[in-house]
Amino acid sequence: MATKWRSRITIIFTAFLFTFGLSGILSFFIYGSQFFHRDYFQTSEFQMELDEFKGYLSSFELYNMPIEEAKKEIKVTKDDIVEHRYRYGNQTDQISNLKGQYEERIQEAMNAGNQGAADAYTAERDAKIEDITKNFESDEYVEPKVLKEKEKRLEDYYKKRENYRSEYLRYKKSFQYYVKNVETGKVFTNLKNIDEDAIKKDFSENNTLFVTNTTVTSNDATFVIPENGEPLDSFIPAMGGVFEGQIGIPTSLTSANFIMSAYENYQQNQMLLWIYSVAGLVAFIGSILILRRTKAIPAASEKWQPYYYKIPIDVRTIFFTITVIGVFAAIFGISSQIVYVYNSPYDRMETIVGLLAVTFIAPLLFIQWRYIKTELKDWPNLKKQWEKALLNKACKRIFVLFQKSKNNLTEAFLNQSIGTQLFILLAVVFGLGLASVLLVIHPIFILFNIALLAFIGIPLVMILVKKIGYFNRIVEKTNEMAVGKLGENLPVTGNSVLTVLADNINVLKQGVKTSLNEQAKSERLKTELITNVSHDLRTPLTSIITYTELLKAEDLSGDEKAAYLEIIDRKSKRLKVLIDDLFEVSKMASGNIELKKEKVDLVQLLQQALGEYDETINSSNLQFRVAKPEKPIYSIVDGQKLWRVFDNLIGNILKYSLEHSRVYITVSKENSQAMITFKNVSKYELNENSDELFERFKRGDTSRHTEGSGLGLAIAQSIVDLHEGRLEIETDGDLFKVKISLNVVDE
Repeated sequence: MATKWRSRITIIFTAFLFTFGLSGILSFFIYGSQFFHRDYFQTSEFQMELDEFKGYLSSFELYNMPIEEAKKEIKVTKDDIVEHRYRYGNQTDQISNLKGQYEERIQEAMNAGNQGAADAYTAERDAKIEDITKNFESDEYVEPKVLKEKEKRLEDYYKKRENYRSEYLRYKKSFQYYVKNVETGKVFTNLKNIDEDAIKKDFSENNTLFVTNTTVTSNDATFVIPENGEPLDSFIPAMGGVFEGQIGIPTSLTSANFIMSAYENYQQNQMLLWIYSVAGLVAFIGSILILRRTKAIPAASEKWQPYYYKIPIDVRTIFFTITVIGVFAAIFGISSQIVYVYNSPYDRMETIVGLLAVTFIAPLLFIQWRYIKTELKDWPNLKKQWEKALLNKACKRIFVLFQKSKNNLTEAFLNQSIGTQLFILLAVVFGLGLASVLLVIHPIFILFNIALLAFIGIPLVMILVKKIGYFNRIVEKTNEMAVGKLGENLPVTGNSVLTVLADNINVLKQGVKTSLNEQAKSERLKTELITNVSHDLRTPLTSIITYTELLKAEDLSGDEKAAYLEIIDRKSKRLKVLIDDLFEVSKMASGNIELKKEKVDLVQLLQQALGEYDETINSSNLQFRVAKPEKPIYSIVDGQKLWRVFDNLIGNILKYSLEHSRVYITVSKENSQAMITFKNVSKYELNENSDELFERFKRGDTSRHTEGSGLGLAIAQSIVDLHEGRLEIETDGDLFKVKISLNVVDE
């Protein structure tokens, strides 16, 4: 009994050494290159942090200047003027394109008898042509335009840079620096005392974990002008200069600091990896030596050998493969997470459980491998076992079934394709042969036989050949449809069953084509919907989570907390708008919405909606032209819901209209219908399929830089449909037109 327990303990101990050793060696190959450095400050991860800090430092401090001073330093070069002048082609091309843009508008106005609009278009076109002409005639005329563009890019840069100020302050608390402008001698540092002795002391080995001499140039700036990636110093020459000095990591940093935390984690994980790898190598060598000398495993294998060989060889092979994959996958998993066990109790427990689990599974691997080595030496016996394998028997049965199926298909094909035709042909031949027996009775029946052949036999054969050919064409067409080749329709002639079949196949083919088109469109729209919903919901949510985590920091100032809370508040409101729009669309799609209809003056309602945007309209560069009747137009509607339609459409116009263009809004009464039309020129290229603009989350701004939810038109159409009206969209090039029709009532 004691011997049996000793054998079991030996096997389990050997398996544990094997598992532990192999995972240690594997962990070295996985993480060795990562932890081969002397400390964290020699790693590429820290170098990235250092470069990031240099970028923030150069942007916010070394090369920083007030925006008004920066604007004064902007220079307009000859190349800038030439680029602006030829941005849209040469003078001839620009004038030709401009004339083409206005020619259709002028002609439409003249056809409509609106000479005033035609004259306005003509004057607008001539003014733009004059502007283009002056661009090519005078550099002085172009220079203020280029200067204004550069000032705008500079303003955008400063706005964007402010988003990263909190990150800069975080780095500034982690690094200490002392850099001096090589040309001017101006010093930038976060040290309290900048005399030479104090600087040497602050950067000494006793006071720093890491020190490096550094050179900072304007190329280290993290940020570039957002519009076109042009570096800031490319148009502000005063931003140049080279700074030299030292950057270090002080020893005074606490473990809460992200640099210090990374440094300590690296040291701990490095030590853990080396100890685990060396111990693993020793354990693996020990397991190999024990496997070669122990008799416990051979004894165990002999005990289970009679039962093992009763299992079919293919099942044994599959079981061995699963065991190998399971053991090595578990060992790889243990090796992959070994560096996390120091800081993660969960990973620590998972590693221990994994080691124990593999320890009890590995003996199965040892025993099976011993059996396999024995079997591979006896090749003839291995072939006999394969003959009895389940997989081999299954293959033979499948082959037999395949042969039977092939014969059945051949017989079925013969019976269905030519069997009936052959039977009719044989029946006719038999009938004609039977009729020929009449010749024995009297030769006079020869004329009768000739008549049968001429009027029955030959026409029947011709009809049969024609029907077989028609049937074969149907079969060929169905085969093409089965592999996705729809092709042309089958010809439909006659009144036979084959004709009906051909017609039905044509109908099915058309249905398949329509279904495929609808399916492709549905899948595309579904993918876009999921992508857009995920993007639009995740963007504000990510900001909320990020700044909430930042608020947890204990060393935040009051201004920083206020700024973070303002961002969280703005993103929360943005998320609420998206969710409210989604909820409203869902209610409208299900019909679960109650309308409070009353008699409403549509002209006044539209005027109120425009009034809500009065300040925005006045501050925009769009020109609104509103044409409305003097008398009210009444309709039985839910004023609040219909106001929402007008609000969405006017908001879209303000967001998506081409700058310096006109917007036309007209209200009129046609018979018993109120017609409200919104027309504007889109700043984005419109899809020819205007129906897709009603799809949820579909926007004209395909880059999704605007603040809209993409549900505006879907909501508007749902509201109009609930009022038994119609909302139609027409697009002509970049001209976007929305037409709403509603039933009216008498005053």
